[in-house]
Parts: sequence; C-alpha cells; structure tokens
Amino acid sequence: MSKENEAIFDYNEIDDIIHARIRLAIMTILLTRGKTDFATLKKQTKTSDGNLSTHLRKLEDADYIKVHKSFVKRKTVTIYWVSESGKKAFGNYLKTIERLVNTHE
Repeated sequence: MSKENEAIFDYNEIDDIIHARIRLAIMTILLTRGKTDFATLKKQTKTSDGNLSTHLRKLEDADYIKVHKSFVKRKTVTIYWVSESGKKAFGNYLKTIERLVNTHE
C-alpha cells in the first residue's frame, strides 16, 4: 500500500443510528419495499415486537423513517417508510462504508 492510500479513516464517521444490525435491516427493507407494515418488518427482521419497536423508535426519533397508524377492522395497522432525510442519511452511510473499504484496499 502506498503512502497515498494510507489515509486515516475515522470510524466515528459511521452513522451509529443506521449501523446497528436491525436498524440497517429495517432501512434496507423499507428502501427496497417502500411502505411496509410492522408485521412484515417483524417477519423480515426475525425479531421480537419489543426489539423491533425499540429500533423503529430510534429511527423515527432521528427522522430517518415516518410512521402512520390506522385501524383496519378494529386492528391497529402501522406503516413505516423512509423519509427524505433518511434516504440522504442512508446514502451518506453507504458512501462512508465504501470509503472505509477503499481506504484499506
């Protein structure tokens, strides 16, 4: 590796909100599927209601996802989708990971 390619990568640049395994999965699912309900996210991520809710709340608090709750046949239906700021954050996350990989080639 040449001196030019030995650039220091600051791992603190990685977005911790997205980087957690379940949150990364949620963001990826929502970006590829579009609007998705809680039950589908639970099935896709293979996690518990409580764990999924915690991760969704963290993404919602960061304004990376949006949520809409409604009732269908007296049952609550919760739909999630990625916000514009979430799309931007995910793009930046991918660029950061790519830079990390390319820095260490």
